[in-house]
Amino acid sequence: MTAISAEAIDSALATVQDPEIRRPLTELNMIKSVEISPEGAVTVEIWLTVSGCPMREEITERVSTAVGAVEGVTGVEVVLDVMSEEQRTALREQLQGPTKENVFNSPGNTTKIIAVASGKGGVGKSSLTANLAVALAQRGLSVGLVDADIYGHSIPRMLGVIEAPTVVDGMLLPPEAHGVRVISMLPFKPGGITQAVAFRGPMLHRALDQFLTDVYWGDLDVLLLDLPPGTGDVALSVGQLLPRAELLVVTTPQPAAAEVSIRAGMLAQQTHQRVIGVVENMSAFPCPHCGEPIDLFGVGGGSLVSESLTKELGADTPLLARVPFEVRLREGGDAGVPLVVSDPDSPAARAIESIADNVAAKPRGLAGMSLGLTPAGR
Repeated sequence: MTAISAEAIDSALATVQDPEIRRPLTELNMIKSVEISPEGAVTVEIWLTVSGCPMREEITERVSTAVGAVEGVTGVEVVLDVMSEEQRTALREQLQGPTKENVFNSPGNTTKIIAVASGKGGVGKSSLTANLAVALAQRGLSVGLVDADIYGHSIPRMLGVIEAPTVVDGMLLPPEAHGVRVISMLPFKPGGITQAVAFRGPMLHRALDQFLTDVYWGDLDVLLLDLPPGTGDVALSVGQLLPRAELLVVTTPQPAAAEVSIRAGMLAQQTHQRVIGVVENMSAFPCPHCGEPIDLFGVGGGSLVSESLTKELGADTPLLARVPFEVRLREGGDAGVPLVVSDPDSPAARAIESIADNVAAKPRGLAGMSLGLTPAGR
């Protein structure tokens, strides 16, 4: 029988990541003990962050698989325990530091931040944001999504997120769906989905700030924010809390909707943000009988917004895509299965995929970031 070394087991455990924190268990000090019997049976004791950890079965499976693959191991038993308050505090400080801060403004943070905006409601902004987030995750990117529409949050349903964040010493570990980490106002309402949120401006700002500072996002490639329609408190707070955020403006082909969307993009002049492009949603769709395109909501809205913002902002603001009207896009949102997952070859999904290609093609970097340099002699 091959002798099993403790080093071999430790190396195997170092490959096991916590599903929520996405860091190795060994690095997080979650390994309580390891015992190896002469017969090759290995018992691993694990510290869970909280007693009701929703990932307990996933952690058990990952540990069992990794340790069971070590040569000579004849069996694996995983025993779960729960961290003490002191251990949770130490873990939180390890991940977030002694004081919580908005990591997206930290020196060296290169996460690409995109706030999806619209002038008015009903243009399909949230559906597009949810599908875009999943499309980016499908490209291997690490993606976070903030449902910044505090009053009208809808992202949890559209992505099928039913779990509340795990709370570790005040640090929130966001649930994940379709590869996207999600935070929303929904799990913080005792009354559930039907409870209204009656917040004035300062409370909206505070809620958004907590989504950025209290949540452990890890190292994200892209952070998307689904903004409420218009140019109100949340849009202004995003400009203040996330000055590097870029805007993606959504409109429909209807001129009346396009004119309002222009105003949403023009807010960038006051917040000193960049508008990366425009998406025209609910564009023409083929007649189910003859195949001819039907313009339910008119034509030209996306081009109007693109041309107007390019002229007014003095920077190229391209029309990135025209997403055709498609019932399955709405159905996927109601069912919690985005269209880019359920029918990636549909015309609407392909249009959203083209937006994801555009975003993914621009690598993370220091563009727009303050480097802390001061002119010589000052």
